[in-house]
Amino acid sequence: MARILIVDDSPADLKLMESVLQTTPHTVVTLNDPARVEEVVARERPDLLLLDVVMPGRNGYEVMRGLRRGAPGNLKVILVSSKGNDSDVKWGLRQGADDYLVKPYTPDQALGAVARQIG
Repeated sequence: MARILIVDDSPADLKLMESVLQTTPHTVVTLNDPARVEEVVARERPDLLLLDVVMPGRNGYEVMRGLRRGAPGNLKVILVSSKGNDSDVKWGLRQGADDYLVKPYTPDQALGAVARQIG
């Protein structure tokens, strides 16, 4: 069983992903404030981070780059975004993401992305 942190500024998107992941044995924590990600990662020690790209203040790329500099190397990151053309996906992976999930996604697509990263 893994710990999963979902970060998204949209309450509806947080609820959707949380409801999809409640069908798994994993522990799920949600956060809607990108300014607090490092604090919550340090406290919760997640195995996987599902991180929205488009957020106010700090976008997902900035958050991920900050985490990659300071977090343990075993933290897996899946970027979740409505920005889904090939160049967006390639850019996200180049920035250090382990996977990229395009909104809107199906529950099977979300579960597949999670399974690829943490089994």
